[in-house]
Amino acid sequence: MNRTQKTMRLAALAAAGALVLAACGGSSDDTKSDGAATAAPAKGDGVLSVGQLLPQTGDLAFLGPPEFAGVDLAVKDINDAGGVLGKDVVTTKADSGDGTPNIAPAETDKLLSAKSDVIVGAASSGVSLSVIDKITGAGVVQISPANTSTAFDDYDDKGLYFRTAPSDVLQGAVMANLLSQDQKTNVAILARQDAYGQALADQVEKVYTDAGGTVAAKVLYATDASTFGSEVQKVAAAKPDAIVLIAFNETTKIIPELVKVGYGPKDVQTYFVDGNTADYSKIFPKGTLEGVKATYPGAELKSDFRARLLTVDPKLTDFTYGPESYDATVLTALAAIAAKSDTGEAIASKLIEVSKGGTKCTDFAACAKLLDDGTDIDYDGVSGPIEFNDTGSPSAATIGIFQYGADNTYKNLEYITGKV
Repeated sequence: MNRTQKTMRLAALAAAGALVLAACGGSSDDTKSDGAATAAPAKGDGVLSVGQLLPQTGDLAFLGPPEFAGVDLAVKDINDAGGVLGKDVVTTKADSGDGTPNIAPAETDKLLSAKSDVIVGAASSGVSLSVIDKITGAGVVQISPANTSTAFDDYDDKGLYFRTAPSDVLQGAVMANLLSQDQKTNVAILARQDAYGQALADQVEKVYTDAGGTVAAKVLYATDASTFGSEVQKVAAAKPDAIVLIAFNETTKIIPELVKVGYGPKDVQTYFVDGNTADYSKIFPKGTLEGVKATYPGAELKSDFRARLLTVDPKLTDFTYGPESYDATVLTALAAIAAKSDTGEAIASKLIEVSKGGTKCTDFAACAKLLDDGTDIDYDGVSGPIEFNDTGSPSAATIGIFQYGADNTYKNLEYITGKV
């Protein structure tokens, strides 16, 4: 397929059905961690310690391998280049799960006990919201490679939360624009009822309806649901000409239910998002997902970086958020060098600075040398330019649009870059 790069204009183009990238606030009913005051602020010991709170189990487990690989590759590159503050970076791994059951708080305690200065994760926005107070209350930086919920846009995080994935303000607008370009007029949205699913569903609905589209049904399901028959019936009753499925691995149960009622991907144009854009070649019969379109954040994965990730984990089949995990780790290491300290507060104070406004550099070794020479830097990573805004989120980002073939795997159609 042809790969193109577009810049999304912040205006409504009536002829093409393009949509305004409109910002909106997000909220969540997810329970916040009650452990904010249980740990004393971390103190620097001269060794940058990176905790990995990423999914080894649960419905997002397919994202774990590339995210762990991204962090591990970054740590290797950092240490091969001399480490941080003259010492090797150390890392500890923990399982974030998917929130059902909520194992992340206990796993976070493990990382805090290991004296982590930075915790990379979680992948799920809902899981991150369950531990963000515990992490930031301990004076530790939390930087997620995959959180996209708008709930973080105005969260009181003490200046210690960052993410290398963009807010769903952008992905929601890209999805809404895609629906319009495909001339869909009666859309159903089926989404997880959590900080990620509901916020993204709201954003798609807002931008799409602002442009004149109709959302015939917006159906939310509990994150711990095991069956989806009633929700699928509600979607079918709306008689949509398109279905946006905002889900995790429960997609493997929802798609067969849609097929049963005559609203599967072969019957109605279906759209996935980053939470369920995965390789389903060993799960569904051939042709099940043919024609499904999907969006997820991230610049084009270059073949050389893909090959490097495979040196860390040769079994990788999905690479989603591997680049963002790599960049999250490199950025925190560069911030520690710039701050001349490995404490969480010191790292947080320099993260925005090293991400924009200085001399461009694209790898840890080159960036670290510039910092050692007293030069202000602007790290552009493998996931894109990043450039943190004052909320700790990327101020510009790229969203890829993909399409599934008969083999139930996806290929890129184009990349769209926009301001958040």
